[in-house]
Amino acid sequence: MTPTLPLQKVVEALTGDYSNRYPNIPVHERRIPSIACVQEMVELIRSIVFPGYFSNSMVNPGSLLFHTGVNVENLLHILSQQIFDALFYMEQGDKDTAAIREQSQVLAKQWMEQLPRVKQILSTDVKAIFNSDPAAQSVGEVIFCYPAIKAIANYRVAHELYKLKVPLIPRIITELAHSETGIDIHPGAQIGEYFSIDHGTGVVIGQTSIIGQHVTLYQGVTLGAKSFTFDDEGHPIDVPRHPIIEDGVTIYSNSSILGRITIGRGTIIGGNIWLTKSVPPYSRILQTKAVELALTDGAGI
Repeated sequence: MTPTLPLQKVVEALTGDYSNRYPNIPVHERRIPSIACVQEMVELIRSIVFPGYFSNSMVNPGSLLFHTGVNVENLLHILSQQIFDALFYMEQGDKDTAAIREQSQVLAKQWMEQLPRVKQILSTDVKAIFNSDPAAQSVGEVIFCYPAIKAIANYRVAHELYKLKVPLIPRIITELAHSETGIDIHPGAQIGEYFSIDHGTGVVIGQTSIIGQHVTLYQGVTLGAKSFTFDDEGHPIDVPRHPIIEDGVTIYSNSSILGRITIGRGTIIGGNIWLTKSVPPYSRILQTKAVELALTDGAGI
């Protein structure tokens, strides 16, 4: 039986000669965003976008202005601080704290200006999901219960931060939804209005995907890359490598659409399809029908 190490030796093993022992896990000696604070920020955004659904207070038309004002003020404070921490962490060399603070405040305000637009687009997503699912009893049920709305809302928020080139935080926001819902949407993807994901578990949407309006995906759909381009040092190059999905496309469960291909508008792609070539508008891509064989008296063995 292996003797138990004293705790002091465990601590020494974890910390002694650190850079040589653990070269891929550096100690971060700089400010860094807080996942807990980012989660709080996301909850505040939900309360603003869906007033009355995600808070302990009842909201009515008479109190809407007050509740929104309080939440927006709190959100701006948290967002400015988290952007500051992210910028500070990524800055190399000597840091001008005042300049980074000013930049973070400018970026936070620029993002806040986009929040009404984010809310408007999310209202189209809610409508698309409600209209496409006969099991939904109300719009409120969609907002409260459907994982797709949580994942899409996080994506919409993160995408605006991504466009402002805010580091780290967009990925934290989308990965929070990924861990909760199983829906993985990269914040760099471009997704149009009236976007619907049904069920959702296992959906993957890559960074350079472009999705038009009125698109519906079912569980297990992957919009991925077929291959990668590498630089001289063997690192993958960030180039467009994910599909373009045009307006009105429906992709059923467990289908993989790979590479920089275009799926023409109005196309329907059936379940369990592996597709690596573009298809024209209004295509129907379906599996070959199964062949039934009656094996009797040992036939087929």
